[in-house]
Amino acid sequence: MAEKAVKTKAQEPSVKKVEKAEKTENRLKKQYKEVVIPALVKHFNYTNINEAPKLVKIVINMGYGDIKDNAKSVQGAIEELRQIAGQKPIITKAKKSVANFKVKEGMNVGAKVTLRNERMYAFCDKFISVVLPRVRDFKGVSPKAFDGRGNYNLGVKEQLIFPEINYDQIEKIRGFDICFVTTAKTDEEAKELLKLLGMPFAK
Repeated sequence: MAEKAVKTKAQEPSVKKVEKAEKTENRLKKQYKEVVIPALVKHFNYTNINEAPKLVKIVINMGYGDIKDNAKSVQGAIEELRQIAGQKPIITKAKKSVANFKVKEGMNVGAKVTLRNERMYAFCDKFISVVLPRVRDFKGVSPKAFDGRGNYNLGVKEQLIFPEINYDQIEKIRGFDICFVTTAKTDEEAKELLKLLGMPFAK
């Protein structure tokens, strides 16, 4: 009897964690389940809801460019990317040497962050609802930046549009690329998915 009581108590924290996770489900993730999936099924006449495309991951990639030889500047860029993504970046290295750019194989040339699950939805929600409206003279993102395999690539010219970045503390204005990776088989499906999630495409 004592053993059973101990096991039950040991299981309690995990149950509480699950309940807490359900209560704090991301707004955009909930929207995807309740609104986006039914809309996609209706629009593309899917026979099964599992056919509806979904967002798999978001990859944020930053190149060092002219600061690759300055350790202090590199650390500053990495810290900015960490603040923006809410996750520690990993260093990307050159796959081959390029003499014209003074790049040797194995040299640190950039940093990237891959967001999945809750962090992915949280970043996507913030990017669409908070960040893009801060862009000066914003008229929507390009509807032509799909890669033919259902993924969407977007370039950000300056990190200042993110609320986490303090203008007085940055060393230099830097840009980076954001890739929205989906399970969509066509660009049309991927575009409709992102559009339903709130991505403001230019008309």
